Amino acid sequence: MAKVILTHEVSGLGIAGDVVDVKDGYARNYLVPRKLATPWSAGAEKQIEGMRKAQRAKEIATIEGAQAARDALQSAPVVVAVKAGESGRLFGAVSPADIADAIGSRATVDKRRIHVAQPIKALGEYEVSVALHSDVTAKVTVQVVAAK
Repeated sequence: MAKVILTHEVSGLGIAGDVVDVKDGYARNYLVPRKLATPWSAGAEKQIEGMRKAQRAKEIATIEGAQAARDALQSAPVVVAVKAGESGRLFGAVSPADIADAIGSRATVDKRRIHVAQPIKALGEYEVSVALHSDVTAKVTVQVVAAK
């Protein structure tokens, strides 16, 4: 097992500044090359503390922005236009990236923060959750309509 310090949030593993134990290959082949983590060392404790302090300052500043973005997203449904057959079935599925592009005018949302419960493969209205902040989540109504 390798001990690493996360430099960015990694889904299912932790947030920036966390010290985690992962398999050697995962650290060597995925986390470190993508700059998601750095190898842990005794001198890295100061680096960890600096990251945590910066993260706390950023969280306090962004929580109000996240609440404003939540209100903007929940005010009206997000419309996604996609190719569909005559029966209303889609050619493919609506991805979180499609939803993030449709949201783009209201707020900046990372596609990895959009959680779709079931794949969207038909026309209609769906509800998805968007994690804007660790404490702020928006429930967004997505209307899937046929593209002309």
